[in-house]
Amino acid sequence: MSTSPQESVRRQNLGALLRYVHVRGATSRAELTSQLGLNRSTIGALTADLATAGLIDEGVPQETGRAGRPSIVVRPRSSRVYGYALSIELDRLRAARVGLGGKVLDGRAALRPPGTDAGPTVAGLAALIADMRRTAPADGVFVGYGVAVSGSVRHHLGWADETIEPALAAALDDHRLDPRPGGRRPPILGGIADLAALAEHTRGAAAGVANVIYLHGDAGISAGIIAGGRRITGYGSHSGQVGHMVVNPAGRLCGCGSRGCWETEIGERALLHLAGRTVPTAGAAVTGAVSAAREGDPDALAAVVHAADWLGFGVANLVNIFNPTVVVFGGTLRELYLTGADHVRQRLSAMALPACRDHVGLRTPQLGDDAPLVGAAELAFEALLSDPLSR
Repeated sequence: MSTSPQESVRRQNLGALLRYVHVRGATSRAELTSQLGLNRSTIGALTADLATAGLIDEGVPQETGRAGRPSIVVRPRSSRVYGYALSIELDRLRAARVGLGGKVLDGRAALRPPGTDAGPTVAGLAALIADMRRTAPADGVFVGYGVAVSGSVRHHLGWADETIEPALAAALDDHRLDPRPGGRRPPILGGIADLAALAEHTRGAAAGVANVIYLHGDAGISAGIIAGGRRITGYGSHSGQVGHMVVNPAGRLCGCGSRGCWETEIGERALLHLAGRTVPTAGAAVTGAVSAAREGDPDALAAVVHAADWLGFGVANLVNIFNPTVVVFGGTLRELYLTGADHVRQRLSAMALPACRDHVGLRTPQLGDDAPLVGAAELAFEALLSDPLSR
């Protein structure tokens, strides 16, 4: 059945209003009227529809100290409207129930089963979700699943979305969550750096910034790129494998078969090797090496200085190419940047074009380890935010 032009406009306005409240949190009707360019009566009708659908709450704000009648405040119903976010990382699995508004309501984590078979990983994620379902509200509105997948899992283990997606969909399918015919929600997958970039751009360290690079470090190096306010996802929604940008043709052999890739200079294995540590590659091991450098361990300090210099080298190239306003360092790169920030900035100053470097800010994730999960939840919420009445 076709939708009338008036109904189409109404649905677009509902989506715009719900998206605004989802991103900004508690918002007065007066602000919504101003920001969305709609009159007060239209805003009132839209918020009434969303409240009836159980997506928002409205109420009088706390004492403002101003004279006159206060504007009604609209809040997302975070505790009732939720999606599940999952993160597949090289050494662990994580899952969270995230409410409308980006609030993490519940979370679970487990070690990722070793080996290249996707089956145990899928089973582990399904177990985390099953455990969280016990605490979900009985009258809640479930919107779907978003999944962040580490580039190290995809590329080091040879997994593809075609391997994970159908198995995960089958394992997570639970008719109780959405009993309507055809109403089941397949998981939506994205790269871990890409989704962390989305989260920090939406509500974190780069909120409101149109051009952002988020760098994620684990066994490899990946990037999430926001250009002109939009994610650059590439063919098949995969992009940002900056760890395989060749920076040192005379450098070490990379697992990809090339030589001198960026990850051979700043990745976990490179840092631990230079620090004289033989422990298995893991984020905790990298944190230990960086902590030792801060305490004056000469081998660890030399490793951090080397890696930080190459980190700045690669960032300078990316800054020259994309001209971002903000670069965010996540994963293991967070600790490396915080310890070697001076070396990163020196290399950036020496290599980046003044027109690109003068305005760029270097930051760490405001959302911390939750950034990939919050970004994955954004994938789950997208259909609801595009058309709140389509459920």
